[in-house]
Amino acid sequence: MHLGFGLYRHMLNPAYYSFARQCGATHIIVHLVDYFGNCNSGTNQPVGDSSGWGDVQSDRSIWSVESLQKLKEEIEEEGLIFYGIENFNPYDWYDVLLDGPLKNTQMDFLKQIVRNMGKVGIPVMGYNFSLAGVTGRIEGPFARGGAISVGMQDIDNSPLPDGVVWNMRYAENKENKQQPVCTSEELWNRVGWFLNQLLPVAEEAGVRLAAHPDDPPVPFLRNTPRLVIQPSLYGRLRDINPSPNNCFEYCLGTLTEMTEGNIYEYTEMYARDNRLAYIHLRNVKGKVPMYRETFIDEGDLDVKRIIKILNEINYEGVIIPDHTPLMACDAPWHAGMAYAMGYLKALI
Repeated sequence: MHLGFGLYRHMLNPAYYSFARQCGATHIIVHLVDYFGNCNSGTNQPVGDSSGWGDVQSDRSIWSVESLQKLKEEIEEEGLIFYGIENFNPYDWYDVLLDGPLKNTQMDFLKQIVRNMGKVGIPVMGYNFSLAGVTGRIEGPFARGGAISVGMQDIDNSPLPDGVVWNMRYAENKENKQQPVCTSEELWNRVGWFLNQLLPVAEEAGVRLAAHPDDPPVPFLRNTPRLVIQPSLYGRLRDINPSPNNCFEYCLGTLTEMTEGNIYEYTEMYARDNRLAYIHLRNVKGKVPMYRETFIDEGDLDVKRIIKILNEINYEGVIIPDHTPLMACDAPWHAGMAYAMGYLKALI
């Protein structure tokens, strides 16, 4: 197994690459779109609420072969491997999510992104098939020693405004309408269409599609249904299409927040099935709707047991600490990440 870092677009520079190397990382997962309207920049975790929305336009040049190749060369010059991209720009696929009139046109562009990744040699594309996205988080001194972290204590089911997906407004809502109601089965049908359209292209390009579970994992959020809210539902997603490229962005923090199933048994099962394209590894205390993110060594997840399972299976993918509590020093995020990386490196 390999250790990596997830870096947002504003972090794609030599200073962060050097920090990643110094922490023992060998691989980088890239976020090309910093699109969240309400973002806790310290934890590097999107924290959306209903008080405002971010506006995003599509900068499609970032997905070109030329741009991806240039970024890959920059990363490799620092001694790192460009392993994957996390998240499409919501502006480029909102009608795929919503089953809207532009979904075929938008799907054509998603296919081109995957083809371009294959040409450059980027093996993983992470995605989160969600309407409300990561919404309703709070932050406070929840981790050991009063370190600032994020959590959840209420489920926000206020209607999602029309023209919004994730924490992003893609169109004006002059008439103050609400997003049309969607059932859980309708959303499962949409993700089925998405996978059946994109997986043949991904297979040809040599790119694995990696699905993130819903965080927070509740049945409905902002009056919209969710998909992978229990570990078993990753199995339902897998069974939509048997392609070996139908994989998971396996977020153990989110999975620990879920209320059913044995996370260690599911981890072993999905790892043996070769579905774990890469792993987010953080720790939490509690279950939805009341949980708090913690330092990696103080939560409910037995991280040592997870690493042992992955080692016994000879997992060859990448593990990243997706975010961390902020430590009381001049570089809160850096210190938190260094702590998490050192702990994981020692366990491995």
